[in-house]
Amino acid sequence: MINCAHPSHFEDAIAEGEPWVERIRGLRANASTKSHAELDEATELDEGDPADLGARYADLRARLPRLNVLGGCCGTDHRHIAAISAAPGSPIRRPSPCDGGTLPRRARP
Repeated sequence: MINCAHPSHFEDAIAEGEPWVERIRGLRANASTKSHAELDEATELDEGDPADLGARYADLRARLPRLNVLGGCCGTDHRHIAAISAAPGSPIRRPSPCDGGTLPRRARP
C-alpha cells in the first residue's frame, strides 16, 4: 500500500519491470502536490487538482499490474474519487443500467 503522498512524490521511484512492483496492491494518495512540511504549515487544506490526480492514477494503474485498492488520503473528496474511477483502467466498477443502475444494498439485520 502506498499512502499519504501525492503520486508526483513517488511515481519516479516505481521501476517498470521490477518484480517488487507486483507487491503494490493499494494506493491512497494525497490530493495536494505540496510536501508534508508545507501541508503541516498550511492553514487551509489544499484540495489539489482532481483531474490531474485521476490521470496520475491511470498512469500508475498501467504500471502497477496488481493495483486493485484505490482511494484517497489527505485533501481528497468525492471529486477526486470520481476522477479516479473515471480514469482508464480503473478497477472501480460503476453501476450500469444492466444491473438496475444501483449498487447492491447491504443486508439488514
